[in-house]
Amino acid sequence: MAQTPGVSDVHIDRALTQVSVAYFQDNSDFIADDIFPSLPVDKRSDVFWKYSKSDWRKSAAKKRAPGTESAEISWSKTTDNYFAEVYAAHVDIDDQTRANADDDWTLDSDATRLVTQHLLLQKDQLWCANFFKAGVWGTEYEGVAAAPGAAQILQWDVAGSDPLKDFTGMKAGFRLSTGKRVNVMVVGVDVWTALANHSAILDRIKYTQKGVVTEELVAEFFGVDKFKVAWGSQATGPDIPDAVLQDAAASYSFIANSKGVLFGYAPRRPSRLEPAMGYTFNWKGYISGGNRYGLSMSNLRAPLIKSDRIEGEAAYVQKLVSADCGVWIENAVG
Repeated sequence: MAQTPGVSDVHIDRALTQVSVAYFQDNSDFIADDIFPSLPVDKRSDVFWKYSKSDWRKSAAKKRAPGTESAEISWSKTTDNYFAEVYAAHVDIDDQTRANADDDWTLDSDATRLVTQHLLLQKDQLWCANFFKAGVWGTEYEGVAAAPGAAQILQWDVAGSDPLKDFTGMKAGFRLSTGKRVNVMVVGVDVWTALANHSAILDRIKYTQKGVVTEELVAEFFGVDKFKVAWGSQATGPDIPDAVLQDAAASYSFIANSKGVLFGYAPRRPSRLEPAMGYTFNWKGYISGGNRYGLSMSNLRAPLIKSDRIEGEAAYVQKLVSADCGVWIENAVG
């Protein structure tokens, strides 16, 4: 039976935490923190203000007569709250395995990467299940195979479709509603496949250096700062002790809705007075030795099983802040 390490055996390993940060930055498959920026908070739960968008879209400025006060600007606001949850996972490296490993084996950093992978996978699973779907955002469109009507578009894998025209019109409506420019866009894998083979996009990039559709070129095509394909995938299936049987019984799928599109506005850095689709509230009061993503790695000793434990922990909650700052397209492809 594994022994739980005592408090005196626990410390945050800053070197492994930095390995975890580097792995996060190198891995472009995960999307949650790109769309809901990280916002460090001291308390596990608290209240934050939500301001009325109309107060920012009108002017109360008036001519000022000599000896009089300037016009006062008033604004209305409501409150919302968050509550951060703690997530953790670990890998045990037993002393026999460590003693038998060759010098070029990097057991600790490999364990750190594995733990990080599991924590990031869960974060994307949570985000996609809660936010990459219909029924969440202030404006929604639906792709149809023919004769689109109000709040509909011709699916982008259908002949004669025009993704740029559709998106330009939707961006104009977004700008009118929010006063902000669309700067982020996330698409499912099936949508990406359709876009990467769409004649309108291929015609735009045929004179580029490589003539190959990339995410950067599609970002320029749509005029957004950040374009992400939801490449993150997951394995599902029964937990079977035999690894071979378990792999044979597993099935694999992309985490996100492969036919969905989400676009909107995400600030480059969190601000109390800046609208946003949402934030990831990272509880830094608990993960005091962690990184800006709210993730820390600990190197613990479990003496009863003669093992070193590499443990990762994250404390956060993904919180929708402004539904108006996001637009969803259901079934953008057929």
